[in-house]
Amino acid sequence: MSLAPEDFFTLAEITRHRVLFEGCTRVWEILPHLSEYLREHITPLPSSVPVGEPLPQGWIICRGEALPFSEVEIIREKGKWRIRRRGEILPGAILFPGAVLMDREIEFLPGSIVEPGALIAGPTLIGPNTEVRHGAYLRGEVLTGEGCVIGHTTEVKRAVFLDGAKAGHFAYVGDSILGRQVNLGAGTKLANLRLARGTVRIRYQGELLDTGLRKLGAILGDGVQTGCNSVTNPGTLIGPGSLVLPNVTAGPGVIPPRSILRK
Repeated sequence: MSLAPEDFFTLAEITRHRVLFEGCTRVWEILPHLSEYLREHITPLPSSVPVGEPLPQGWIICRGEALPFSEVEIIREKGKWRIRRRGEILPGAILFPGAVLMDREIEFLPGSIVEPGALIAGPTLIGPNTEVRHGAYLRGEVLTGEGCVIGHTTEVKRAVFLDGAKAGHFAYVGDSILGRQVNLGAGTKLANLRLARGTVRIRYQGELLDTGLRKLGAILGDGVQTGCNSVTNPGTLIGPGSLVLPNVTAGPGVIPPRSILRK
């Protein structure tokens, strides 16, 4: 492993935002560029949607427009939400009343859902069919792919969720990257700040690699699964297909693909 993005993620399967990974020799080099990338690619929230306070009514974001719930019909069929207006099914995002959007540097792609009580700051781009559930706290610099979940009382900042990545319950995801189909068990914490001062350094193949980052959480390759109440130390890189069992503290350092961490 060279610790490049392709060691952790199947780049050919990244249908959106692949450019973010190009030119990086080390996988953590993505994170310092995330804020700039988001600001360049986000379509700002329409001006009619209130910011800085709980939404007093629900909104649909569709084709660059914001439609209040009063103008559409919201239907739940077979566990999925549908938006209908004058008989037409709309490919929009659903923002429920009570969600809080802190600024306009936030974009919601079709099929995404923000439940009441979620708080989102920008720059943030929520991908298609992604759920931001009640009580989630997105502090900015958040990018999700398709079909992701940021769940109840989960806090996220400066993080990338590739397609299908899920942090469904009571998680902390700081300065981290979750690969495709990663799943964090309830209570998983990806710690991002060393107790000692200085930048995060990673020991690998007899070298001590200085990331140059004061904060770096975890890089979880495609398909990594963590058990409930597991913790990763700052600067933990876990190879694809690995399992972190419940109550285990992993890292710091590089964990090979298809590993099982038991203690």
